[in-house]
Amino acid sequence: MITDFKGKTAVLTGAGSGFGLECARLGAKLGMNLVLADVQQDALDTAAAEMQAAGAPVLAMKVDVSQAAQVEALGAATLARFGAPHFVFNNAGVGAGGLVWENSAKDWEWVLGVNVMGVVHGVRVFTPMMLEAAAKDPAWTGHIVNTASMAGLLNAPNMGVYNVSKHAVVALSETLYQDLALVTDQISASVLCPFFVPTGISQSQRNRPEGEAAPATRSQRIGQAMTDKAVTHSKVTAAEVAQKVFDAIAANQFYIYSHPQAIASVQTRMEDVLMARNPTDPFAHKPALGAELKKALRG
Repeated sequence: MITDFKGKTAVLTGAGSGFGLECARLGAKLGMNLVLADVQQDALDTAAAEMQAAGAPVLAMKVDVSQAAQVEALGAATLARFGAPHFVFNNAGVGAGGLVWENSAKDWEWVLGVNVMGVVHGVRVFTPMMLEAAAKDPAWTGHIVNTASMAGLLNAPNMGVYNVSKHAVVALSETLYQDLALVTDQISASVLCPFFVPTGISQSQRNRPEGEAAPATRSQRIGQAMTDKAVTHSKVTAAEVAQKVFDAIAANQFYIYSHPQAIASVQTRMEDVLMARNPTDPFAHKPALGAELKKALRG
């Protein structure tokens, strides 16, 4: 639990856009030292310039979180410049959709590499230095927030590779919370499970390694169009979600939701599991949408 953020250090991955950028803006306002990491150099440079102009001490590094050595270098640079970070936001993520058998091996490697291993590397690199800082100072507190998704609690059709990656982040985060509680009262963890929020993730193909992406299949194009539409119609902003992240850290709240109303679908899924009944139609409350998707895919 961190209640006073002034003078504390935040490490933010995916800091060039979306939740990472908005958390950086909040951190700057609260007087934090900011470590900004992103795979997109121009977005990173823009974010770093903005935070410096706001008066925040900034360390900016281009990092592909799927690469262990790059996250380890980020950790070493953070420690050298600011010491152990108090707030680590393992937030970088990419989106991908389509019928689950249509995703190539490269699709799986890319999405799981960023969405799962990126979080794993963040936890692996920063938790030990945070524990060391806590052991030296009984007043030291820290918090780790991992960005999952409502797709980590649900399994919407036509986005299997993304669902798998985000379920892994929820499992990792819940375990991290429990593991930390075994060894310290000074550091805790949360998982962010946003629903559709305009962040730029739906255009994440722009940061895919060159030459890896095959032409999109029909199901992937349909999935992309549906995601774009849902994101466009979202009334919740990335800035509002960033505020929820900081509020959750101060309250030591584990689950962070952008759209609490979406929890009803999670309850239905959990009841399916408990009652061993077949998965409920995800479009039961919006049958027209389900019919539209079926028609498009069966075309």
